[in-house]
Amino acid sequence: MNKSTAFLLIISIIAISFAAIFVKWSEAPATILSMYRMYIASLFLLPFVWLKRHDFKNIKKQEWVLFVFSGVFLGMHFALWFGSLKLTTVASSTIILALQPVVALAGGFLIYKERISVPQLITISLSIVGVVIIGLGDLGRSSSSALLGNLLSFLSVIAVVVYLLIGQRVVKRVSHWLYSFIVFFVAGISLHVFNAVSGIPVRGYGAEEWQIFMLLAILPTIAHVIYNHLLNFINTSTISMTILGEPVGATILAFFILGEEVVALQIIGGIIVLLGVGLFLIQQQKAYQL
Repeated sequence: MNKSTAFLLIISIIAISFAAIFVKWSEAPATILSMYRMYIASLFLLPFVWLKRHDFKNIKKQEWVLFVFSGVFLGMHFALWFGSLKLTTVASSTIILALQPVVALAGGFLIYKERISVPQLITISLSIVGVVIIGLGDLGRSSSSALLGNLLSFLSVIAVVVYLLIGQRVVKRVSHWLYSFIVFFVAGISLHVFNAVSGIPVRGYGAEEWQIFMLLAILPTIAHVIYNHLLNFINTSTISMTILGEPVGATILAFFILGEEVVALQIIGGIIVLLGVGLFLIQQQKAYQL
């Protein structure tokens, strides 16, 4: 892993940490937030898609099918995770994200026969322990709805890992700009269909909500564009590992912006997570240099 890849991963952690804050600000349903985030992000990508428009003819039929599935699972991820944030605190929701590297490793092994070294397994375990400590610091301060919120967060982990595993296969054969645009737009459409079937109104949201839709489409979504680009060079497990930094970033932002309390256990857990992620990236950099 070169320095530019590591730098992009750090930028993605910072960007994606803002997502939980923006969702907490909004009063719109989770699926509405997710839908407009994807639609607006697709619009922002149009200039890049125009430059790569000739590549559309190189996409095969089976790849289009994979793109659609990838977009549907991305939409599911956002809807489930945003729904989780509506039910519990930022720390409680993001704690379940610690399972993402484990799910990604299992998927990578089953689908791509990827192996993992003992030192890498140790650093992943270290970071997971850190995130669990963050969650323990939040126990006793949440309502009963936190259980449902945690379940939704876990389901969102499965959905995003499927999305990344599909991307790992197809993004090497098509521009990441085209891939990002297609899956974002498909995610928006799938969420639009869900909202229509469920009777959730897609209109009537005020200026403040539209500002939040825009913020979600710009800042946190940058991370997903970066991930799609980096899938050309690194695997899903590495990306999932760095996402463990999100609970730390989100908890810090929630303290300063939302005024959510941060206790000693969350501080200790955050330090452990950052240590684990840092050691993992160092190991990955050494592995790619061999």
